[in-house]
Amino acid sequence: MSLIFVLLVIVPLAFPAEGISNGGDLTVSNKDLTVSNGGTWGDWGTMDMCPKNYKAFGFSLKVEKSQGISDDTALNGIRLICRHVKNFDDQTTITSSTAKWGTWTKSLDCGSKGYLKSFNLRVQYFPIKMRGVMDDTAANNIKFRCTNGDVGELTGYGMTWGRWSMTYSSTCAKGICGLQTRVEASQGLLDDTALNDVRFRCCQ
Repeated sequence: MSLIFVLLVIVPLAFPAEGISNGGDLTVSNKDLTVSNGGTWGDWGTMDMCPKNYKAFGFSLKVEKSQGISDDTALNGIRLICRHVKNFDDQTTITSSTAKWGTWTKSLDCGSKGYLKSFNLRVQYFPIKMRGVMDDTAANNIKFRCTNGDVGELTGYGMTWGRWSMTYSSTCAKGICGLQTRVEASQGLLDDTALNDVRFRCCQ
């Protein structure tokens, strides 16, 4: 066995790829976080980023409550609260595409010691949309994990239709700094789904 071959086998084992934590969770940097159960209706908006030296430590949701026998849309928007990494009182908000229905909920955050690092999405989704037959709401709610263990998980004030993704997204090594949402425009008299999917960008 040649020396070059031995090195090619041993070196990757001694120095595992950046981002894989010893605990088995996939931790990433320079990557977008996604989950597998997002809806496919609508178009992706722009990736909106926290300013330089800011990280997302909280969020709020734009939610339409149950409409009874009328058309439901559930989750319509996601807003991240970005905080300066040194001056915690210096905060701003970012959001990508949103739909017109619903109102913004009160915010939730990771406290003074943490930032958002991964997420899970609750989605009611029919692969073949049955407009006028089934009231498909697509994304309903979102929950995040924080970098500080004392806060742990934050579940938004969304709706309860559909199911959570089987697993959380990967984890941002340095926290979350941006988001991009997929939103379906108004369908008129047909079934509206509003926000379908979201991806988050890791801080660099």
